[in-house]
Amino acid sequence: MADNKDLNEMLQIKREKLEELKAQGLDPHKVVNFKGRIPSKNIKDDFEAFDGKNVRIAGRIMAKRGHGNMSFMDIQDESGQIQIVNRKNVIGDLFSQVKKYDIGDIVGIDGKVFKTNQGEISIETETPLLMTKSLQMLPEKWHGLKDQDLRYRQRYLDLIVNPEVKDVFVQRSLIISEIRRFLDGKGFLEVETPILNTIAGGATARPFITHHNSLDIGMYLRIASELYLKRLIVGGFDKVYEIGRMFRNEGMDATHNPEFTTMELYQAYADFEDMMEITETMVEAVAQKVKGKTLVELDGNEIELKAPWKRISMIEAVKEYSGVDFNEITDYEAAVEIAKEKNVEVKGSRGEIIAEFFDEFVEDKLIQPTFIIDYPVEISPLAKRKNDDPSLTYRFEAFINGAEIANAFSELNDALDQKQRFLDQVAKREAGDDEAQMMDYDFVNALEIGMPPTGGLGIGIDRLIMILTGQHSIRDVLLFPTMKPIGLEKAENGGLS
Repeated sequence: MADNKDLNEMLQIKREKLEELKAQGLDPHKVVNFKGRIPSKNIKDDFEAFDGKNVRIAGRIMAKRGHGNMSFMDIQDESGQIQIVNRKNVIGDLFSQVKKYDIGDIVGIDGKVFKTNQGEISIETETPLLMTKSLQMLPEKWHGLKDQDLRYRQRYLDLIVNPEVKDVFVQRSLIISEIRRFLDGKGFLEVETPILNTIAGGATARPFITHHNSLDIGMYLRIASELYLKRLIVGGFDKVYEIGRMFRNEGMDATHNPEFTTMELYQAYADFEDMMEITETMVEAVAQKVKGKTLVELDGNEIELKAPWKRISMIEAVKEYSGVDFNEITDYEAAVEIAKEKNVEVKGSRGEIIAEFFDEFVEDKLIQPTFIIDYPVEISPLAKRKNDDPSLTYRFEAFINGAEIANAFSELNDALDQKQRFLDQVAKREAGDDEAQMMDYDFVNALEIGMPPTGGLGIGIDRLIMILTGQHSIRDVLLFPTMKPIGLEKAENGGLS
């Protein structure tokens, strides 16, 4: 690798080359288009059709070699790479200009397709055109951009030097498109709801806070789209969904980024059983369409996404993996005692302690797709209580490879019950829980107008994409993950890094 002095000299040479071009009236940045290009992959995949024909190709120079009156360049476009052959006896005086091209420059080539004596499909240059002069050095292919932190910060370099990274994001786009296609085919209407909210509602999370200057009010970036979508059910839409960004001012790890993509849907006259069917059949259909199969491999585990998925209650799952049966532990004091015995964090209610046991003993064991059902009411402020056990709710979360990918309810449509649960959340908030939900009187008013029985579902799109593309960090499925600015100290108000 070049030292800093050599690097500075090389960068200066690049700038001098650009100034020379400008002085000659050949400023490459004045080129405005280069129409009629053929993707390099098309040429290589169908050589017989292109052999001997003139084509136009454009891309970035990734390698240069050669000497004398012949030189070679590897050009990379969106579809791949192809070799360019420059001969002085073909392009004449332009050959001297081509020799001054640098790795990283963006060029256009008009030329003839042929195959070299070594059998490599190539294009012989007839007319070269420099369209952008690169003023920086590209990392070397084999020694360069391996640092994960730098790859996330400078994704543009990552995509250039590690073009296989593009495949993940192409698949991401296809997965989201297939989710839309699936839901549209089921009669759901895609809608848009506000990102700026005066109340942070619909989830238990710490919001980002901003200020609206004109109205002179504090506002929040949305943490969920749930309450607005349910207002639409009240208003008479039967099936609605939204795919969009959510924002939560919390810590970061392999499955959490402060901004992330979710899909939320609501269906009138449905329940959480319908939501389970939508979840498992949609994931199966998307996997089949995008991957061509429903079996994926992660961390050495073969995971079968085909419906139906396993269903088990939270209390039964806790019993299976911890040996503690909360069907036998029905009062709070006994729950506290067993929590202390098992070194589980003590919370303010039996239901919250059950959830802590689940987090501690169960979640990371759920490798195959599993629906965990029958959530305690204390951690489900928007879900309908079970008819046969009002301490539990008609709610599920779906887990794959030890991570939650979906959350769904038979939605609470009892306005009085909802108001009281909001008040319980407000009490938690006033006691110092900054993730507890806020009171939303307008939403209570909407429920008082009347919301039909409704099933609601939220799916973490990024986590689903991680599973379908075999990635282990959410940062590997986000083109531009949140990063701490270089040189700044670690934030004290959320641990973001």
